[in-house]
Amino acid sequence: MKPKITALGIISVFLLSSAVSCGDDTIIRNQQEQTEISFSWWGNDTRHEYTIKSVEEFEKLHPDIKVKVNYSEWSGYESRVHVQMASNNESDVMQINFNWLGEYSPDGNGYYDINKLTDIVDLSEFPEDILKYGTVNGKLNGVPIAMNCMTVYINKTIYEQYGLDVPKTWDDFFKAAKVMSKDEIYPLSGAKKQLWLFCMSYVEQKTGKKFITEDNRFGFDEEDIGSMMDIYCRLVEEKVVPQVEYFDRLNLNDGKYAGTVAWVSDAINYCGAAMDNGYEYVVADYTAIDPEKSGEGWTAKPATLYAVSSNTEHPKEAALLLDYLLNSREAAVLQGVEKGIPLSEYARNALKEEGLLTGLQYEASQLMESNTRISPMDPFVENSDTYDSFFDACNRVMFDITDRDKAVSDLYKFLKKLYSS
Repeated sequence: MKPKITALGIISVFLLSSAVSCGDDTIIRNQQEQTEISFSWWGNDTRHEYTIKSVEEFEKLHPDIKVKVNYSEWSGYESRVHVQMASNNESDVMQINFNWLGEYSPDGNGYYDINKLTDIVDLSEFPEDILKYGTVNGKLNGVPIAMNCMTVYINKTIYEQYGLDVPKTWDDFFKAAKVMSKDEIYPLSGAKKQLWLFCMSYVEQKTGKKFITEDNRFGFDEEDIGSMMDIYCRLVEEKVVPQVEYFDRLNLNDGKYAGTVAWVSDAINYCGAAMDNGYEYVVADYTAIDPEKSGEGWTAKPATLYAVSSNTEHPKEAALLLDYLLNSREAAVLQGVEKGIPLSEYARNALKEEGLLTGLQYEASQLMESNTRISPMDPFVENSDTYDSFFDACNRVMFDITDRDKAVSDLYKFLKKLYSS
């Protein structure tokens, strides 16, 4: 059906034409005026593509807002943000890492308080306990996009070839190494941060202590640090895992590694190629000393968060973009589960309706959400100085550069001083 043109419409067109023909460009100029805001994120090409598409869809809905995008891979993004935050020149809306809350906003003033924008940003479909992860000093500095936890992924095909069940305990991995090592297969693997957290979970299970206590103190003593070093050295020496410096993710693809410790959000990045090669990967229980207490010593954190600059001159427009990225069906379907399983129920329902909540990553997310023993992660444990110093101390022991007790003592003093500062 063709649209009807009313007499009023004809008059309006005539008046507009007359204004333009007389050289009065006021109307056109007003139509072209836009508020420009900036939006930054990090990621791979896939993330860049769908995020740019989301921004384009947002601009169609809000033609009065122009979004300038800034993006790169992780290391370039991180270094650029350091400079921007120091010079108060950061993007209006930005993807941030969890530990940046403590680094850039220890008093809650480093980012905009999103609680002041809730007339635009709908947070009603976010669990209240989840929003606490982004809250500093009572101010909502960031909204978590998805949650993350270190997870054990096991190549079930290889384990079954050796007559082994999917491991549940630390002892299960050592038993697997005894039969797999003759074929130069490691039962497990992991990069630095992953195995740092893995070993930390062992000591927390063993002692009942927390590396960082709930009242924000360094919770391990020298003996605990020794236990943490011992378990890593044993894992390497008994060929459960390759030394972290030699970890090569590609070895998962052809079965040289029969498992890995990785984030929920990295399930497909780490295991997808192996699954394409015909291997069956499964999500294992969180490794425990007592399998009935799986999850103890393991921690969860936001995969990433969205924040608004405390220096933004356009909080309303920034809030509109933030709400769109978090809650809109369009953005949710474009993003899928690439950033993790979304926490917004609006976004999650959209993915469910599209049949996108399936697969290894979703199974890992479900395990994380259902385990009540997992505790919140303190951002300090992701400080690269902590785990770099840990593996350096372990290497000095394994290569007989120094004796164990001295290495433990030196590491303990370093970590205690690092955290107290």
